[in-house]
Amino acid sequence: MDERMMADELAAAAKRGQFLDVVRSYADFDCDAFLQGVQPADVERVLAKPVLNREDYLTLLSPCAAQYLEPMAQRAHRESVRNFGYVMQLFTPMYIANYCENGCVYCGFHQGEKIVRRQLDMEEIRAWGRHIKETTGLESVLVLTGESPKFSSPEYIREAVAVLRDIFASVSLEVYSLTEADYRQMVEAGADGMTMFQECYDEEAYAPLHPFGPKSNYAFRLDAPERAARAGMRTIGLGALLGLTNWRREAFFTGIHADYLQHKYKDIEVAISTPRLRPCVAGFQARSPIDDTGLVQYILAFRLFMPRAGITVSTRESREMRNHLVYLGVTKMSGSSSTAVGGLEAEKDEESQFDINDTRTAAEMAQMLYDEGYQPVYQDWQPLTRAMP
Repeated sequence: MDERMMADELAAAAKRGQFLDVVRSYADFDCDAFLQGVQPADVERVLAKPVLNREDYLTLLSPCAAQYLEPMAQRAHRESVRNFGYVMQLFTPMYIANYCENGCVYCGFHQGEKIVRRQLDMEEIRAWGRHIKETTGLESVLVLTGESPKFSSPEYIREAVAVLRDIFASVSLEVYSLTEADYRQMVEAGADGMTMFQECYDEEAYAPLHPFGPKSNYAFRLDAPERAARAGMRTIGLGALLGLTNWRREAFFTGIHADYLQHKYKDIEVAISTPRLRPCVAGFQARSPIDDTGLVQYILAFRLFMPRAGITVSTRESREMRNHLVYLGVTKMSGSSSTAVGGLEAEKDEESQFDINDTRTAAEMAQMLYDEGYQPVYQDWQPLTRAMP
């Protein structure tokens, strides 16, 4: 994707209004002072409200609100059961390529890392997809690539989507930022969802973390979920990589980004993910670590702010943590995960993007859910263009 195409997309975004305007409207807002100024009475007032606004959400992200995790958890559980029932959607990631042109200092795939680079062809993608379907029974797959338009072109990704739509009921994408026209073609090929991690909403901190490559364009990446929404994606996933900068601030902007999209595009399903930095070959150390208590607080605060939005927790978290989070508002989890191109077998011969924490299979995840009184969901929708079994 060349600079002209990015410029054209951003010019169009500026005319219609975009989330970048929302982010920059907080330029003079002292987020840290607000968080430190929250008192117990403020938290109690928010917890007494039936509907929360953005300021209420930030209040629940404050250090003071950490004293109220139990009442927050009780309400989050009630809201989750009321809106989603005792169910958990299961999916698995599929890394089909790891070529990357970015310089992200925290990632095991970035251009400077001397790892084995690989890209699956369509027959390998088809074979691996069938293997996943036959061995796990899962109907939802998330397709991932490194960020390289040269090697993983939109045409390549679109062809992979078409191949996998013959196997799975739902195919979602987690790839580099595309144009609206490219997202529309992905939808036509059978993709129904996309996830775009901004990684870091702090615009000043973003540049040194992403010194070069397509991902270095902060504004173009930030606008990607909205381009996908206009192109017809059914589900939009967002997230910040927790540990790069102040996690409370990043959680706040992730939440209001989700709120912005849900209000502007009422026919889409919006979800967030809450990934924490994990060890990888890049050797990057978290600059603003978030502990388990902080992660729980973030998830609870978001559930109370957006009761009907999805929350995804990946295998970056331990099995103990994921088991605990089942009750607290999470709606989607992965299983049988691998971050190496080609899956679990490939991990023996090449570096993965980051180290998996919870290595359970989809079947083991399903059994855990049954044991906890929840129903694992392998397929949550059926497109009209696909014949019913």
